[in-house]
Amino acid sequence: MRCLYYLAPTLNSTQKISDDLHDVGVSDFFLHVIAKDEAGLRKQAIHSSNYLETLDFVREGFIGALVGFLMGLIGVSLMMYFGAFPNAPMLVYVALVGVATCFGAWEGGLIGVGRRNKKLEKFEADIDAGKYLILVYAYADQEDAIRDMMRDRHLEADLVAIDRRFVNPFSSVARRQRSRTREKLLQQHGQSVSGNG
Repeated sequence: MRCLYYLAPTLNSTQKISDDLHDVGVSDFFLHVIAKDEAGLRKQAIHSSNYLETLDFVREGFIGALVGFLMGLIGVSLMMYFGAFPNAPMLVYVALVGVATCFGAWEGGLIGVGRRNKKLEKFEADIDAGKYLILVYAYADQEDAIRDMMRDRHLEADLVAIDRRFVNPFSSVARRQRSRTREKLLQQHGQSVSGNG
């Protein structure tokens, strides 16, 4: 499954795209919109994004767990070296490393709650400017139909990225540049680059 990132200029356009995606078989579970105007999405009954997509707590949680694990290993190694608890069974030391790992994951998650998802950094300026980032999770057999429908019906929306591994919090997303062919198609159809409203 891949995640297709489309950038739409207006709420009206986003609503039409959502309806057309439903027509080609994409359910709300696989369609999420990230926007500054959350109230507008709710009013139009457009499925908005969730915290896994917008916040970075999963990625930061893994990093925190790794840091906690390493700190736990260092702490336990120092305790063993200096003989702080000479009669303690090995299970106690393993438990201490486990507690340090869990604490690191918890702290990392708390840090991540305050940060926007790393994968959205490239689109932050567009979202803050009022555009709508549409995430479409597509199975391999659906992807061509989705891309064809978007190309045929929604020239105002740009395919700005494709993420092959959205569930991997450490993968990155490369933003695509608008092609000259797309610019020509927009001009032929009499639409402005910013959309048709």
